Amino acid sequence: MQADILIEARWVIPVAPRGVILENTAVAVREGRIAAILPIEEARASITARETVSLPQSALLPGFVNLHTHVAMNLVRGLGADLPLMDWLTTKIWPAEGKLMSPEWVRDGAWLAGLEMAAGGVTTASDHYFFPKSAAEGLRKAGLRCVVSGIVIGFPTAWAKNEDGYLEASEELFTSLGADPLVRASVGPHAPYTVSDRALKACAELSEKYSLPIHMHVNETAGEVSDSIRDHGCRPIERLDRLGLVNDRLIAVHMVHSNDADIARIAEAGASICHCPCSNLKLASGFAPFPKFLEAGINVGIGTDGAASNDKLDMLGETRLAAMLDKCVSGDPTSAPVFAMLEAATLGGARALKWDDEIGSIELGKAADMFAINLAGPESLPVQDPAAQILYASGREAITHTWVAGELIMKKNVVVEYRSGAEADQAVAIAQSWQNRI
Repeated sequence: MQADILIEARWVIPVAPRGVILENTAVAVREGRIAAILPIEEARASITARETVSLPQSALLPGFVNLHTHVAMNLVRGLGADLPLMDWLTTKIWPAEGKLMSPEWVRDGAWLAGLEMAAGGVTTASDHYFFPKSAAEGLRKAGLRCVVSGIVIGFPTAWAKNEDGYLEASEELFTSLGADPLVRASVGPHAPYTVSDRALKACAELSEKYSLPIHMHVNETAGEVSDSIRDHGCRPIERLDRLGLVNDRLIAVHMVHSNDADIARIAEAGASICHCPCSNLKLASGFAPFPKFLEAGINVGIGTDGAASNDKLDMLGETRLAAMLDKCVSGDPTSAPVFAMLEAATLGGARALKWDDEIGSIELGKAADMFAINLAGPESLPVQDPAAQILYASGREAITHTWVAGELIMKKNVVVEYRSGAEADQAVAIAQSWQNRI
């Protein structure tokens, strides 16, 4: 068999099926797709590859799917620290956007965000921002696959002046995306509290017409919920359901202040939830009932939110935080188990975007969107359980390679020099000697 690339890894964690860890395994890539997954020795005997990448101390995983971010906001990172959400938006972020927003600003911010994400193993970003074509240009320049939103919001910006303008600009986006198979679109009403009933109905119709996901902030703060009850006589989820948005295309971002009725409605509709714990914590929005989402059978993905409210686009760190936070909030150390969290960060996001036939797991025929993480550093040794140690011990700095559709978009050396220069190799040997005694 001929292949373009043969990647030989100490471990392959395919995510699907859940719970599987393949040892000393090779993944063959041909024409951007996964053509074979087999033991390294068998691969060497049966596959001729133009390039072989040997990773004897690394794990190979499907690329992270960052299900919710605002990539242009990398250019306002650090602005408005220590403020609650509405103060942060109204006194810092929205005024800054009013001064800075342009296609060029979005493109440059998206490219910068794309570089950061590529270095952290992210292969797909689902963006929620203005000038979506410019966002796509920046993300693709960085090598990422992306979904960009047709934003609808109830106040003027540089992209549109009113809700009708946003709807028209969004539909133009949906009908004019180019031939790049790595770029898709979503319908992006900002939030229930910033979009009218009429415009929300129109968003539902656009989603139906073009078979697109609906990507929006929902139940992010307690005030949002209480204001909805005051102004509309019902909670946000009930209002969205009445207007036709709660279905299997909905990606409800945050869902921090969700009661059992909200969760049941989301589960029954087959909608997805995007969990963004770091942003929720920084803005003091609260603790999303993540274990209840999983118990209800809801598809959950992970998102970083934007760099202005996080302030990192670090999907591995975000997923670790989600796991530990939810164990603590639930009082149950068995909640948010390792493989469920790795699935949420990869295949869960792909499912929400209706792209799981192509991405989210290492399976035959799927796109070769993957990353490699080196587990040879002292912080990871000895490797008793590679999946658990990736989630709880490793950091994004240990990610060495990122591929999108078989193209290497990021490579870095993870070599730490100590006093004599030999400590790294000695650390591996010593750790293995103790590991073998268990």
